[in-house]
Amino acid sequence: MEQRNLTEGEVELIDDGYEASQLGERAKLAIAFADAFLGAQGPLEADLQQRIDAEFSAAELAELGIGLALFHGFSKMLIVSGCEPEDMPTTVLSAPGSKPA
Repeated sequence: MEQRNLTEGEVELIDDGYEASQLGERAKLAIAFADAFLGAQGPLEADLQQRIDAEFSAAELAELGIGLALFHGFSKMLIVSGCEPEDMPTTVLSAPGSKPA
């Protein structure tokens, strides 16, 4: 399968409601996977999971998951170490199971 980067126009379509955008089906499924992975809302709906499994190989899903985990982890390390840009908006969220501050 040919691999290519998204164009700037395609990147601009990645927002709430991307499902109805002109993005290709593969890109939409990758975003749905990322949303589920990072959102930790539980298992995907069976239909969506089947569509993702049909589109991506196990190796591709592993690569997506590892990439997401690394990017997410490094972004958290950036915040914890105080290295984020001063003008970068941040949101403080309680860890699951912790008591709000």
